[in-house]
Amino acid sequence: MSYEKVAQAKSEIVIGIKQTLRSMKNGEVVEVITADDADQLMTMKVAKLAAQLNIPHTRVNSMKELGNACGIDVGAATVAIKQ
Repeated sequence: MSYEKVAQAKSEIVIGIKQTLRSMKNGEVVEVITADDADQLMTMKVAKLAAQLNIPHTRVNSMKELGNACGIDVGAATVAIKQ
């Protein structure tokens, strides 16, 4: 599951929509994870860019659990795993 993948790659992740989009545009991302309970208008921007750039995109259920996997105390709408 993606939560475990994020937890294992803690030193190589980018958290948040703006940072994820920036890293994707810079070609630094190998996979993107978005939370289904996040603002869909914002996560759709990440999903569309991932499709355009052929970056694998995974969806998870919970912002809170995604944030926990990242080691932060708040929810995370998106996380990018860097190369």
